[in-house]
Amino acid sequence: MEDAQENTAESGSSVQWSEEPAGLAKVPEVSLSEESEGCTRPLEAAPPKLCGYLSKFGGKGPIRGWKSRWFFFDERKCHLYYSRTAQDANPLDSIDLSSAVFDCKADAEEGTFEIKTPNRIITLKAATKQVMLYWLQQLQMKRWEFHNSLPAPPAAPDAALAGNGPALRLELEQEEEDQEALLCPVKTPTELVGVGAAWQPVHAKPSALQNISLKHLGTEIQNTMCSIRGNKQTQGAGHRPPGEDSPLSEETQREEQLSPPDPGTPGKDPANSQKPTPKSSLTASLIQKAKSQSNTFPLFSEGLMRNRTAQEKVLALEQQVLMLTKELKAQKELVKILHKALEAAQQEKRVSSAYLAAAQDKDRLELVRHKVRQIAELGRRVEALERERESLVQTASLREQEIRELQQHVQLLLDKNQAKQEVICKLSEKVTQDFMKAPEEADRDFLSQQEKMEHLKDDMEAYRTQNRFLNSEIHQVTKIWRKVAEKEKALLMKCAYLQAQNCRVESKYLAGLRRLQEALGVEAGECSELLRQLIQEALQWEASEASADSIVLSPGTVSEYDEYGFLTVPSYEVEDLRLLAKIQALEVHSHRLLAHEAVERPLRERWATLGELAPSAELKQLLRAGVPHEHRPRVWRWLIRLRVQRLQAPGCYQALLSQGQACKHPAARQIELDLNRTFPNNKHFTCPTSSFPDKLRRVLLAFSWQNPTIGYCQGLNRLAAIALLVLDEEESAFWCLVAIVETIMPADYYSKTLLASQVDQRVLQDLLLEKLPRLMAHLGQRRVDLSFITFNWFLVVFADSLISNILLQVWDAFLYEGIKVVFRYALAIFKYNEEALLRLQDSLEIYQYLHFFTKTICDSRKLMHIAFNDMNPFPMKQLRQLRAAHRERLEAELNELEQLKAEYLETRAAQGPSVSEGCPSEDEGEAEP
Repeated sequence: MEDAQENTAESGSSVQWSEEPAGLAKVPEVSLSEESEGCTRPLEAAPPKLCGYLSKFGGKGPIRGWKSRWFFFDERKCHLYYSRTAQDANPLDSIDLSSAVFDCKADAEEGTFEIKTPNRIITLKAATKQVMLYWLQQLQMKRWEFHNSLPAPPAAPDAALAGNGPALRLELEQEEEDQEALLCPVKTPTELVGVGAAWQPVHAKPSALQNISLKHLGTEIQNTMCSIRGNKQTQGAGHRPPGEDSPLSEETQREEQLSPPDPGTPGKDPANSQKPTPKSSLTASLIQKAKSQSNTFPLFSEGLMRNRTAQEKVLALEQQVLMLTKELKAQKELVKILHKALEAAQQEKRVSSAYLAAAQDKDRLELVRHKVRQIAELGRRVEALERERESLVQTASLREQEIRELQQHVQLLLDKNQAKQEVICKLSEKVTQDFMKAPEEADRDFLSQQEKMEHLKDDMEAYRTQNRFLNSEIHQVTKIWRKVAEKEKALLMKCAYLQAQNCRVESKYLAGLRRLQEALGVEAGECSELLRQLIQEALQWEASEASADSIVLSPGTVSEYDEYGFLTVPSYEVEDLRLLAKIQALEVHSHRLLAHEAVERPLRERWATLGELAPSAELKQLLRAGVPHEHRPRVWRWLIRLRVQRLQAPGCYQALLSQGQACKHPAARQIELDLNRTFPNNKHFTCPTSSFPDKLRRVLLAFSWQNPTIGYCQGLNRLAAIALLVLDEEESAFWCLVAIVETIMPADYYSKTLLASQVDQRVLQDLLLEKLPRLMAHLGQRRVDLSFITFNWFLVVFADSLISNILLQVWDAFLYEGIKVVFRYALAIFKYNEEALLRLQDSLEIYQYLHFFTKTICDSRKLMHIAFNDMNPFPMKQLRQLRAAHRERLEAELNELEQLKAEYLETRAAQGPSVSEGCPSEDEGEAEP
């Protein structure tokens, strides 16, 4: 117990040696509680150390490659030392930075840089680019500080150092400003650089054998032995029993015994003295040990207190404080262990006292049994520890065997390296001898190299000349190519213009033949036969022209079907109508050829540059001019989504189809009848193998379930068919039909009474009287009712009336602006053909002309200009007012008609069944035999 107390008392003044990374001084640490009492001057912050892990490229043979090394900078000598690990006692080698330059190549691996000294080139690699730039900047600054630092006198006072300090600081600040002007300062990567990096895991650490430096094998062995000795000492101090003194405390006691006795106490033996060691003697012993320990490190070979600046002394004292703080913590842990041992001894003492104090044998027997159980438990623990010791012995033997194998491998590598070194020496001697024996050959080689350089210079000059020539040639060829392209474009435009003129001439020729045939009639037989032959030849020109034009220019041909499957030349059985259809096709082709370069190409370019669609005045004008074929599906989907975004729901169309399969709709029979009558002039609906009729059937059945109030109305099949031809998707066509019927058109436009459709016909009559009074007066005199023709226009939005390119142009604006576009184009159609209608005097001829006159409209640009310019002003307010007035009149007329019908039915019901005289009734007939 007394020994434990002595150890406890001595542990408060013992010294702990901290193991720091290489590049930092290993100095004793003094407890802050003991040493800070006499210190009144504050300590300056220690400057940060430039140290960290880097990869160094080196080695020979199979072990050549990147090796991880711990680098630390010595400011006094301007040397960069490196070792294998941060805990090694001796460095492997150093790099003199006083005359070194630094290089960082852009094409090298990331983080790689070079340090070039007069003797060698060292290639290093950092973990990241930021760490590389930090090392380069710091090394540059350290080199600059070393060359610009003023040599201090041997015993210069602090005042002199303070006098030179501002000048040096200004110079360093100026250098830092100059460096920042060239390269921005890099933020310090604290995790990879500095003292803290010693305890971080090494990035991309190579294998242990590859990381060993064979060049400095002696230093490696010394570092390894120091590390093993330090680990053994640490393990011994950590596992020593509580009553045993630590090696450090024994060393302290040994020094106290060898020290001379205190002169103040001559009668006492120092060895038997129980007084604590004074602080002054403790400090002196600590400093002496620090000197002996610091002499093993490269940065402190001259001792702790020799030739030191004030800043270094402060740093050393701070490190002493830290080391002694750690020692104090260790001694506190030792005190805890001793306290536990003391408690165990006291417990043993209490048990023994209880045994002796037991009055009866029964109590003593119970205590003995308890001790027996404790002894058995301790025996089991001893057996377990013995087994653990045996396993550790086996493990140690295996490790020793591995070490012997590794040593053999290292010896083999050393032998191999020695053999290679001998080969290298022999080759070097041979090369030297060759150079000494043949100086004339070297001169000749030098002359030949000079000649080759002259030839290369001539070749370079020739290549420069060739390059200039080729550049001029490319420039001229490019200019020629542009001119040829412009000429080709002009020729194509001219060809298109000539083809258009040819079509016009041909159509005029056919029109002249038709008028001549009408004028002659059936009178002159020979002339009529000649006209018939000319007409037949004109109708047969199409096939011959198609075969000829396909060889020369494809735009000149009039194809049978357009891009949506409609016939370009309608097939009529009557010969006059066939001739008229051919004239119409030629005129349409002529207008397309003329408008292709002037109108369609700029329009396509504008649509191609148009980004995301949004409602605007520009989009309105583009839609009125027509959407190109390749952009129309995307634009229509956007317009439909804009109309039905409140009605549209995911999976709605599929649910309606499932409902139609489960239950048959009453309108299904009428839908089947109308499928075969949908667009007989379109190949997609007449071909037996086409899938469009099935798609149209499903779309119409889904709409009949979507809107039960309408169900199905004749005309909806053509609206859905137009949507299918453009969008080519069932669901998109279905929502297009919903958008037209439920959002664009009035609510009862397709109801059973067609009330809103009748109202629009009367509104159109008023607008025609306002915009075209001369035409309406002419038609009124002949009692021509235009509603027979125009009713279908509004019901199907010109689906059966206009040719396909004009029809889809109307729909482009209709889906965006609404029903107002239908009124504009209806007025524009009559304005377009006003002169032709005024020339007709017979009502029958007028009706015949009205049935097909919309197909004669070929100039879509002219029709669009009439609709949106000549028909202005066309306010929507006026249209609403006219609709409201005519709706009120029409509802009044319908109510009056319903009243007349009801009165008639009441009158018939009141009269009863009436039988004429002489005609027997049914009852009488039954009574007769």
